[in-house]
Amino acid sequence: MLKLLSFVIFVMWLLGCQSTIDVASEHSITNQSNFAPKPLYVDPTYDGAADPVVIWNIQEKKWFMFYTNRRATMANAKGVEWVHGTPIGIAESTDGAHWQYKTDANIDYPLLKQDDLATYWAPDVFFNNGLYHMFLTIVPGVFQDWKHPRSIAHFSSENLLDWQYVSTLKLNSNRVIDADVVALPEGGYRMFYNDEPDGKSVYFADSPDLYHWYDQGKANLSSRGEGPTAFYWQGYWWLVVDAWQGLSVYRSEDLKHWQQQTKRLLEQPGTGAQDGVKGGHPDVIVNNGKAYLYYFVHPGNTEKNKGIDNAMTRRSVIQVTELILQDGWLTCDRNSDTVLSLMPEISNMKQWGR
Repeated sequence: MLKLLSFVIFVMWLLGCQSTIDVASEHSITNQSNFAPKPLYVDPTYDGAADPVVIWNIQEKKWFMFYTNRRATMANAKGVEWVHGTPIGIAESTDGAHWQYKTDANIDYPLLKQDDLATYWAPDVFFNNGLYHMFLTIVPGVFQDWKHPRSIAHFSSENLLDWQYVSTLKLNSNRVIDADVVALPEGGYRMFYNDEPDGKSVYFADSPDLYHWYDQGKANLSSRGEGPTAFYWQGYWWLVVDAWQGLSVYRSEDLKHWQQQTKRLLEQPGTGAQDGVKGGHPDVIVNNGKAYLYYFVHPGNTEKNKGIDNAMTRRSVIQVTELILQDGWLTCDRNSDTVLSLMPEISNMKQWGR
């Protein structure tokens, strides 16, 4: 009888150990599955994903990533034709860490001549007051150089897939790109953008309703750049700008007076897969108290390949890293694993207090 009781206790002990192992294994798998891969996303059509912006799709209960889809694999491209004629790609994810291509955005832009191919760059996309909005850079055609007009147009959508034209904004010049919109704490909205004729400086415009915009001139920044992205986090407004040597960082308490951080982000090449060059044109998602920096790189655009223009050096991919607040300024470790599991959001409008 004693032997039987001992055997039963031994079996129960074994089962308990197995349960503990199973729980630990499940926990390990869960943690592993939340690691964002490197690269984070590669476009399957043109291999040219750039200028990412991430938004929660309320209807589909998924995260969508909109991006400029540069035609890196374009054969016999002359000059910079491959950066024109670009669609806006959409990838989808349930957690913000694992992405797959969904489709291209269906953009109804009526101002092109028949049979012309539009160039779409650098969308800013968000949900506000029951409707999705997109502010999109448009170049009227496909060109071999950078000398042609660009404008920023407003589109709206009910499903994040089909976009109806609303208006073209009147801003500081006829060569403006890279809109980024935030909600102001006192009401209304502010758009940061890049004005190319003024040395590619960052300008801004204000609106009471997203439909009527009033240019306010040059932002009070101490350097130039493009692809500005603004967000509120840890008690400051932040503005991260592609400075062509990594990302310049500014902070402000009022969205008017800006202090520049001494060190740029992503200036030094990373060591992760396809991340060995400087980072460019980012988006920042503040979610569950944390801030994540989505950015793009040209993996083949290394010092060794300087002067080479082909699919290898043109291609671009999306990466992600977590931002850290250190001594009142932003830093990140692009070489560390990024554990990422974004929580659903009701509104994606970047605003005071998020």
